[in-house]
Formats: sequence, structure tokens, C-alpha cells
Amino acid sequence: MELRFYKQQDLALIEQYQLREEQLRYTAMPGECIELSKTDVHRLPVLAIEDERLVTFFVLDKGKGPKAYTSNEDTILIRAFSTDYRYQGFGYAKKALSLLPAFVCSHFQDTKEIILAVNVKNTIAQGLYKKCGYMDHGERRMGKKGELIIMSYPLSVS
Repeated sequence: MELRFYKQQDLALIEQYQLREEQLRYTAMPGECIELSKTDVHRLPVLAIEDERLVTFFVLDKGKGPKAYTSNEDTILIRAFSTDYRYQGFGYAKKALSLLPAFVCSHFQDTKEIILAVNVKNTIAQGLYKKCGYMDHGERRMGKKGELIIMSYPLSVS
């Protein structure tokens, strides 16, 4: 699997990406995220590619996004994490999350922590994040779609 930043030539992959209605309760379509990134340079769409297929998508936010959840300036926020429903159950989300710390460290050397906000009702995602080393320190916020659990992953300082 390869993690890479979105480029205009990836548009066909984005247009083919499919989410089910139940997934859309907790996340946004990649196309919407890319539109938002055009007006916010701190929102960076990331594609997880397996065998030339876009299997997982998310946005890294180094701008105002993390400030809603932490006062730590050295933090990056994962937004809109999803896996195309046709590829769920194959371990792609877990693999993408396992590659993410090295990806973040190589592109954002000053970053010491990755954070995310997950809906309290999205227990499947919570379990995935915990398996991948994200910790719940009891921090909660209200979001547009309900209560959110703030989870964090500390990055090693070398």
C-alpha cells in the first residue's frame, strides 16, 4: 500500500470511490473534502492506494482543525477517514493507519502527535483506532453529528 497526497490526475479515482449511507453518517465523500481543500491550504487529502485502486481516503489538517481539539501546536488532525465500502474487511484501513505515522513524520517533521475525532456511536471505527494505537484520554467535544471522542497517537521524537 502507498499513501500519497491527492493530485488533480487522481480525480477519476475519487469519482469512483463509494461509501454507503451508514458510512456517510460519520464522514464525508472524498470529492467534498477535495473541494474544501481548494480553499484551505492546510487541508491535505491523502489517498491509500493498493494495486492501483483507491481503497482508503482521509484528509490531514495542520491548520485550524486541530485547534478545535487541542492546544498542542505540534499536532495534525485526521479528517474524513473512510474506506470504499467495496474494500472493507480486507484490512486496508488498518494498513493505512499503520503507515500514517511514518508518512506524517516524513512530510511534517515538527509534528509530535496525530489526533482524530470519532463519533461516540461509531464503535467499529473506535475499535479500529484503538487497535492501531490511538488512545482515548477522556476528551470529548460536540460535533455537527453528535458527541465526539478525541483520540491521539504520539509520534516518536528522534
